[in-house]
Amino acid sequence: MLSRVFTLFSSASCFGLGAAVLLAGHPAAASPVPAGTLIETTAEATYDEGGVARTVSSNTVQVRVDELLSVAAASLDAGPVPVRSGPAVLAFLVSNSGNGPEAVVLEVVTAVPGNAFDATRDSIAVDTNDNGVYDPGVDAVLPAPSTTATLPAGAAQRVFVIVTVPTGIGDGAQSALNLIARTTTGSGAPGTVFAGAGDNGADAMAGAGGGMATATGQMVGSASTVTLVKWASVSDPFGGSTAAPGATITYGISASVSGSAPVDTLVISDAIPAGTRYVPGSLNLDSAPLTDAVGDDPGEASPAGIAVTLGTVPGGTSRTVTFAVLIEE
Repeated sequence: MLSRVFTLFSSASCFGLGAAVLLAGHPAAASPVPAGTLIETTAEATYDEGGVARTVSSNTVQVRVDELLSVAAASLDAGPVPVRSGPAVLAFLVSNSGNGPEAVVLEVVTAVPGNAFDATRDSIAVDTNDNGVYDPGVDAVLPAPSTTATLPAGAAQRVFVIVTVPTGIGDGAQSALNLIARTTTGSGAPGTVFAGAGDNGADAMAGAGGGMATATGQMVGSASTVTLVKWASVSDPFGGSTAAPGATITYGISASVSGSAPVDTLVISDAIPAGTRYVPGSLNLDSAPLTDAVGDDPGEASPAGIAVTLGTVPGGTSRTVTFAVLIEE
C-alpha cells in the first residue's frame, strides 16, 4: 500500500545578519526529511496459542515524503547603501528552505511606494567567486528570467542586484527596491499541490510562504558640494594694516564640503596677483607648513601661483590653505 503525506514546515521570509551564511552547495547542519524519501513501517504482534509463542506481521505501509516548496531572501547590506547618480550594487542572500533541490527565479521591483527616487534595474549576478563583493566580468550575470542554479535543500546563494541611480537625487534621499524570489517548481497559496512535480517523483506543495519570499534593499542619496571662501589680512612694515608698498598680504582660502559624500581629487589653486610677489615658504595647509617644491607634499608654489592637492575630502569637513605675498615697492 503506497500512500502520500504532506508536511507543512513554518519558515521565516528572511535571515538576520547574525545568522550563519550558507552558500550554494553547503547544506545546513539540520534539515527536513528529503523529498521523495520512502518511509516504510510494518506492525508486529506476539501472542501465545496453546502454549506456543507466535508472531504475526502486518502488511508494510509505505509513505513517500512530498517536496515542500519554501524559499527565503534577505538583504546582506548593513544599512542603506549610499548611492550617487550612476551604477549601484545591493547584495542579497537567497536560500532554499524547503526539503528538495530547487532553482529560484528572481524578480526586482524598483518602484516602491514612498521612494524619493526610483532606480532602474540593470541585471542580477551571482557571487561566482564567493568573496562577498560584486566583481564585474567575474560574477556571472543571470540571463532572463534570472534563475539561479539548483540549490540543494538548506543551501543558499549570494546574489547582487545592479541598478542605475537617476541624476539629480538629493543628499539623504531614500529609496528601496524589492527582490522577489520564487521556487521554479511553482508558487501559490500555502498548501497548493503540484502533482508529480516534486523530487524523486513525489508531489510538491507550497509551504507557509507560498514558495516565495521578498527581501527589501535600501539606498540613500549621497551628494556633496564644495564651497570656497577667500579672505585677506594686511600687515605693513610699521605694525599697521595699511596696504602700502612693502606690506604683506596673507591670503586664506577655506574649502568646505557639505553633504554626506566625499569629494575626490580636490585641488585648491590661486594665482599671485599683479603688483605682488610670493613670499617663499609661506604656504600652509590647516596651519601646517608646506614646501614650495613640487611632489614632496600636497603643496607647490611659484612666482605664478600656488596649488594644494587635497585629494579625497569627506563630507562635512573643511580644509584651509594660507599663503603670503608682498606688495611691490
